[in-house]
Amino acid sequence: MSQPEEATGPSSGRGFSTGDLARVSVFAALIAVLGLPGALNVFGNAVPITLQTFGVMLAGAILGTWRAALAVAVLLVLVAAGLPLLAGGRGGLGVFVGPSAGFLIGWLPGAAVTGWIVERGGRNPSVAWLLTACLVGGVGVIYLLGIPVQAAITGASLGHAALLSLGFLPGDAIKAVFAALVVRGTQRAYPDAVPAVHRERLKAAGRR
Repeated sequence: MSQPEEATGPSSGRGFSTGDLARVSVFAALIAVLGLPGALNVFGNAVPITLQTFGVMLAGAILGTWRAALAVAVLLVLVAAGLPLLAGGRGGLGVFVGPSAGFLIGWLPGAAVTGWIVERGGRNPSVAWLLTACLVGGVGVIYLLGIPVQAAITGASLGHAALLSLGFLPGDAIKAVFAALVVRGTQRAYPDAVPAVHRERLKAAGRR
């Protein structure tokens, strides 16, 4: 009996198969597409509100730790190369020294932490577990990096930068809830979309 395609395809990195790399590419593209509606600045904050963090949450919850991190890394490399893939058509190295640089860089560990938590939810993570993962990784981790960097770049106090970021919370909470529901529905329809299931298949195939 032949092994499933995902277990037998050519691999690279941490055992990434061609199927894995295709999923990574799709989610990198998804995060980029979610920037098309544009960005919104509120309460005089230089850091814009975008839909792209929703894509970061989806990537983490569906791809798991390493594939999600790779998807975000691919996007950030393309942005650094000058492609206008961020909301508002932004791109280039300049975005990594602007007020939103910390939030942008925080997407990578944010996606990874989201995936790490979801992986520990087992083969059938609940909506509450997925929501927790999205809030901790897709909101908390990103804020943890974004707020101090914003304060350092703008010269504002840490408290003032944190206060400005409160304007993001309602929208980010809504994105986290919506992401948890979308991911749960996807995982019910496609059990292989559960990161823990993917990990088990890799172990069964003898790949680490």
